[in-house]
This record gives sequence, C-alpha cells and structure tokens, in this order.
Amino acid sequence: LWGIDAPESRQPCYEPDGSEWRCGRDSAFALADWLGSRPLSCEVVDVDRYQRLVAVCEVGADQVNAWLVRQGWALDYARYSEGEYANEQRLAEVEKLGIWRGTFEPPWEWRRKK
Repeated sequence: LWGIDAPESRQPCYEPDGSEWRCGRDSAFALADWLGSRPLSCEVVDVDRYQRLVAVCEVGADQVNAWLVRQGWALDYARYSEGEYANEQRLAEVEKLGIWRGTFEPPWEWRRKK
C-alpha cells in the first residue's frame, strides 16, 4: 500500500509492562477483520524496486491506507507519502491505538536489521 508501512508478521512490539506481542500479525488480522468480504478497489500509483505494484485502496468510501494508520496498525511512511497520513498517525498515537499502545521499532528499521 502506498505511503504507509505496517509491521512485519514476525515483528515484535512491546506492551507498557515490557511483554512482547506480535504486532505485525495483529495488524494483518485487524485489516482482514475490517475488510471482511467487502469489495476492494485499488489504484496503482507506483511500482517499487522489487517490481511490486504500490496502490491506494478503498472499500466503499473508506481509504484502506488511511484506515490502517488511523487505527494504529501502520505508520505514515513520510519518505514516500510526504506526510499524507501524518494527521491519522498523530491521532492514533494520542489515542494509543494499535502499535502505539506500547513501544515498537518502525518496520523499515526492523527489516534493515534482519
């Protein structure tokens, strides 16, 4: 998805008490639960260096990219989005939603170490 980055399925996050949880897995499950069987439409806006399509997707009137960030399950990837989802991220952080309920390493940094 264009402009955002979500935790990897094996990526750990940490609760305020320090306990570890699989935030990437929970992010994927949250998206699957939210989407359900509703039809999804996507507009390809780029192709990444691995030749994968990068898109902005919608379900009805809701943009999937923005929803993931607003619910705290992804980060605004400002390197590519130029801050498109910064407001959604601020709200999720203030409300301690998703990965913001504890501590985590941004997915792009976690992947770099793997």
